[in-house]
Amino acid sequence: MLRVLLLLLALTFCLPLRAAGADSERDPWLLLEKASRAAHQLNYRGIFVYQAGKVMHSMRISHMNYANGEYVRLMSLDGTPREVLRQGKEMVIYNPGNGKVLIDKRKLPITFPAILPDFIDRLRASYQARLGGEERVGERNGVVVHLEPRDGYRYGYRFAVDSEHGLLLKSVMLNERGDVIEQVAFNQLALMDGNNMDWFQPDIDRRKTYEMQPEETVTPIAAAGGGWTLTELPPGYVKVGHVRRNQPGKSVPVDHVVFSDGLASVSLFIEVLAGNATPKVGLTSRGATNVYAQVVEGYQVIVVGEVPQATVKRIAEAVSFGKP
Repeated sequence: MLRVLLLLLALTFCLPLRAAGADSERDPWLLLEKASRAAHQLNYRGIFVYQAGKVMHSMRISHMNYANGEYVRLMSLDGTPREVLRQGKEMVIYNPGNGKVLIDKRKLPITFPAILPDFIDRLRASYQARLGGEERVGERNGVVVHLEPRDGYRYGYRFAVDSEHGLLLKSVMLNERGDVIEQVAFNQLALMDGNNMDWFQPDIDRRKTYEMQPEETVTPIAAAGGGWTLTELPPGYVKVGHVRRNQPGKSVPVDHVVFSDGLASVSLFIEVLAGNATPKVGLTSRGATNVYAQVVEGYQVIVVGEVPQATVKRIAEAVSFGKP
């Protein structure tokens, strides 16, 4: 009898712990945190499809976390046979031209499925997260997480997170009316052998000439400089990068500043408006991307990002010239 009572007592103490563990796995923020880690830590290969309006592209991705570093190979499966090899944050793009292959070395943003920030808590101030049932994507079972903006300065998202491994299976961007404006999802996905790196090399066509493109001169900028400052930004956005670019065909460098709320990203470009240049003014939109341009004190100011119109307009109007 004593043995039975002890067993029941043990079960009584274990059950709440087990339930609490199950509840934590169903926390939407914890699921997004798991998806963020999985995109960088897992070894996987798959095909994902990007769609925005009538535009659709298919890409094959191979990802390996090998010897404490990340290696990614991306191959376009339709249109021009383009390849991207990434080691860490360095990317090399192989872009076929007329009888030659142009090699472009640069730093580019990390792509799907690694679109979530390393620190998910950054998103809490700007978004609300909730669970939304289940969805099957690419023959994988996923848990749906809705990320809803707290204001009109960012889009909403719907994610499908793999139930087994935590990898992001699908990302859907939604406008303020809840309409889908952009989505990307796996239609094939499998884990890779973590010991074989033979795949990390481009397909070489020995009939073509390979030509390295000249690297763009980029100077990191610690402070604003350039005679301009920024007033108040939209809530949640912070500066995450600032460089000065010497671009071909331009006599003066262009300031390029990047702002982010942890998920949404916006670029600000500022340059002296040349005397013979046609100024760009006004708002233009294409799918999820909005561009706002204005001329201030002889400078061309352009803001572009996959964010609502109000965001690009407010950032552009936050630029002022003169003494800080």
